[in-house]
Amino acid sequence: MTEPHDSAPPRSHVARRERIRARQSGWGSGDVVRAAALVIAMYVLVRLIWVANPLFLTAFIGILFGLAVSSGVDRLARLGVRRGVGAALVVVAFFTLLVSFGAWLAPTIHAQGLELRRRLPDAIDRFDDWVSARREGFVGLVFSGFMPASSDTMPGTQLPTSAPGAQPRLPTEPAAASPPPDSITVAATLRHRLGAQFTRLTRYLFPFLSSTVEVVTGFLIIIFLSIYIAADPDLYRRGIMHLFPHERRARGGEVLTAIAAVLRKWFVTQLIAMFIMGLVTTFVLLAMHVKAALLLGILSGLLEFIPTVGPILSSLPAIAMGFLDSPEKAVWVAVAYLIVHFLESHLLIPLLMKGGVQIAPALTILSQALMALLFGFLGLMCAVPLLAASTVAVKMLYVEDVVGDRQIGPGEEPAKGVET
Repeated sequence: MTEPHDSAPPRSHVARRERIRARQSGWGSGDVVRAAALVIAMYVLVRLIWVANPLFLTAFIGILFGLAVSSGVDRLARLGVRRGVGAALVVVAFFTLLVSFGAWLAPTIHAQGLELRRRLPDAIDRFDDWVSARREGFVGLVFSGFMPASSDTMPGTQLPTSAPGAQPRLPTEPAAASPPPDSITVAATLRHRLGAQFTRLTRYLFPFLSSTVEVVTGFLIIIFLSIYIAADPDLYRRGIMHLFPHERRARGGEVLTAIAAVLRKWFVTQLIAMFIMGLVTTFVLLAMHVKAALLLGILSGLLEFIPTVGPILSSLPAIAMGFLDSPEKAVWVAVAYLIVHFLESHLLIPLLMKGGVQIAPALTILSQALMALLFGFLGLMCAVPLLAASTVAVKMLYVEDVVGDRQIGPGEEPAKGVET
């Protein structure tokens, strides 16, 4: 009689041996090929973004416009207007209003622009004289890098020396009048130094302005992107959702919705702040009798789109124009700008951004510096909205999903014993 065979091993042991075998087998050739293809694709994508960064940044600005336009299209859709027609109507109405406003103010802007162009060099020269008169004090220490060299050290104005064999000049003899220094040497004033620095800065920040075709093309890209995105936002949302695994699509949709809401709120807030700050600055400069107040107010409103850096850039021409009257007036103009932008930062923007994302000021400055260093003026414009979108994604996908900390919404109070 033959002995019965041993019974089969338990199913749990078989499953455990399969797991051990799977761990020992490592990556197959297919896994290696897929990983290498993924790495190469990511490298090509990063290189493409780096080479074509003006196109991608322009497209991002177009997306911002599209999100803002979609708010108006949603209201028109409730009235029965088709989204495609509503998007075109909103964009055309916006630019018609903008062009009409510009045509109405064109004569005044042209006159004040000529005055600003004519008077600003005089203001800079007057500031240069004021600084030179205080060369030995604190002001001279601060502005020493911009001050021209003194006449006794300028090239071409050497001290008189005695020729070999000549009789030394007696102290009582009047010194011969030295010829005036060369005009080119004297022209190394603050105006010319600032002009050279401004030219260098313009070439770095605004290289795209050297070609009219690039400017017109970027403008058309922004217009058409805003119309297409506002006309059918669900089309692009569905396309992005196909990039997520099925089990993560619900969460991905929540993140996309939150990012779109924050970008829309930020952009609309900036537009409102631009209008209000331009209006307030114009009235303040008119009350202080500053030359070219309207043009300086419009410049302040336009540069308000760039947080932190824009207000500083817009204040410099106004302060220089204040020097046309007196240094004290320039100081008061600077104080007025500080007060206006302090109220804007602590009252207007928090009121408009209520319920939106809160960005740390240090991160804002660092992101603007990095984007300006890498991509110039377009990077500076896109730094804050990109930071806002990244902040939302990090909070939702990492802080909430990975770390497990719940984010406190606006108006909520954190529970006792719960870290946020």
